[in-house]
Amino acid sequence: MATAKKTPAAAAPAKKAAVAAKPAAAVKKAAPAKAAAKPAVKKAATPAAPRKPNAAFMKAMTPSTVLAAVVGAAPLPRTEVTKKVWDYIKKLDLQDPANRRMINADDKLKAVFGGKAQVSMFEMTKLISDHLK
Repeated sequence: MATAKKTPAAAAPAKKAAVAAKPAAAVKKAAPAKAAAKPAVKKAATPAAPRKPNAAFMKAMTPSTVLAAVVGAAPLPRTEVTKKVWDYIKKLDLQDPANRRMINADDKLKAVFGGKAQVSMFEMTKLISDHLK
């Protein structure tokens, strides 16, 4: 029992010394703490697992006859339809040179775009979705 009483008594002066040493140690450790935070940010930036595609986007949809003239008649997922339309636009250089967000429609695309001669790239996806079943 005598040893049990000595241990808390010995620990108490050590705690006081540790408390007195903390302010000085905290000032010295401030810079390393910031340096330690940077590697943690790098680890958080890398994804743990690759993204899984949304099943709704990957469902094969049949294009209308008007859209089939541009992308083909085979059923395709929405993502592939959009890629093929962009390939068609880039192949024929149909983007407006002054404003690259705008698409100048040729005869085939004009039918897909509902008769509009020029549409924005954001409006284009909405108009294309009307031609998928």
